[in-house]
Amino acid sequence: MRTLRASGATVHAVPNRGYRLPQASEPLDAQQILRRLPPALRQAVRSLEILWRTDSTNSVLLSRPNPPFGLADIVLAEHQTAGRGRRGRAWLAPPGGAICLSLGWSFREVPPDLGGLGLAVGVCVLRALRETAGLAARLKWPNDILVERRKLGGILIELRAESAGPACVVIGIGLNAALGDAVLREIAALGLPAADLASAGVTVSRNAVTAAMIAHVLQGLQEFEQGALRPFIDEWRAADALRGAQVDVQTPTETVHGVARGIDLHGALLIETLRGVRRFISGEVTVRPTQ
Repeated sequence: MRTLRASGATVHAVPNRGYRLPQASEPLDAQQILRRLPPALRQAVRSLEILWRTDSTNSVLLSRPNPPFGLADIVLAEHQTAGRGRRGRAWLAPPGGAICLSLGWSFREVPPDLGGLGLAVGVCVLRALRETAGLAARLKWPNDILVERRKLGGILIELRAESAGPACVVIGIGLNAALGDAVLREIAALGLPAADLASAGVTVSRNAVTAAMIAHVLQGLQEFEQGALRPFIDEWRAADALRGAQVDVQTPTETVHGVARGIDLHGALLIETLRGVRRFISGEVTVRPTQ
């Protein structure tokens, strides 16, 4: 019990009975996940490994050789001790409280507009959530998944490429399932309001959601290789949580204020400023409070 609590899990002591978890969490099961994949996509999974604890599922795959073209290596963990979000932020994931998934995939060569891959993966996650949970989530550029303006999940893509040769991407997806009140408060204290599937009123199998995300991402990788962001652009724009909002975009050299006007076909964020529309391919976006 001390180990679970030290890992961030909420454990209640029940007098004369023992201990209980306030929210049940279905263990991740590799065979259940694989059985839920369509046969053609199941054949595209070279390996699927579930760890009890690791520092970061992305780091595990980055330490291994690239998978061959057309096959995916997948690592999941029940508990991450050093999960990473964007800009080096920590990603809190107590045991059983989230889906921590990394998928390694090799392209024959670096696709054009590879910077838009995170946006495409965001659409894939939304497809999976609609399919399994009936949840209409939103997307915040560049790679946050939101429910009612609170962060439900995030995407972190890391690239390992050779010049004029094959490129391997490691796609990390973190999705909050049932973090518990204590962890939600801890995240909120960092200034990042968070949500999980449980607080959104969703009861769904973690294995079902995981399998759906893997299936849609594998399909999406094939679509992206053929058409870059184009097959995803309409769905992304329909789910855009920033469009029309007054925002600040912070880059390493400046902070720009303006109105978010969506994204272009290359995945750049469009901001209408007093000096015209500007494109951003990276940056930190903050929505200004309404007066």
